[in-house]
Amino acid sequence: MKHSKTIKLTLSAMFLALGFVLPFFTGQIPQIGNMLLPMHLPVLLCGLICGWQYGLVIGLCLPLVRSMIFGMPPIFPTGIAMTFELAAYGLIVGLVYQAARQKNTLSVYRALIIAMIGGRIIWGIVRVLLTGVGSQAFTWHLFLEGALLTAIPGIILQLILIPVLMAALTRSGLLPLEKAQTVKG
Repeated sequence: MKHSKTIKLTLSAMFLALGFVLPFFTGQIPQIGNMLLPMHLPVLLCGLICGWQYGLVIGLCLPLVRSMIFGMPPIFPTGIAMTFELAAYGLIVGLVYQAARQKNTLSVYRALIIAMIGGRIIWGIVRVLLTGVGSQAFTWHLFLEGALLTAIPGIILQLILIPVLMAALTRSGLLPLEKAQTVKG
């Protein structure tokens, strides 16, 4: 049991580091970063591989710490909203995947889609709450543009890359294929 926690903690640190590094590949052109969502990938993978607790913590920490160290994303309002969004991704994807009867590609897709919807709703709620503090109103149009239209390339990337990585890790034996335990009654 202790060995498993050590592995999950180490993997979580690796996902945090990936979240720091991946945005540098798109950082020269912020519009591309907004479209490819490079910090989302490690948080979603962390939630799937390590579990919801680790995904939640990495999602909470990544935008805030990256903002403090590198100044990106800007802390207000983007960094704060991303903190709640990524925390929701890590939490939801981990919970939904953990609850799946069988761990297969379909359960990965189900967890991803539910987490993407939930995380974007949380992001929108936080952005609306932050408009009371800020000067710019957050409209329905801004929500659709930020949560969906601009993010379509990143959503597609996540829906292709993450299930492929999960399948490859499972086939290679690096990620054990877990079956949900049934309760005998």
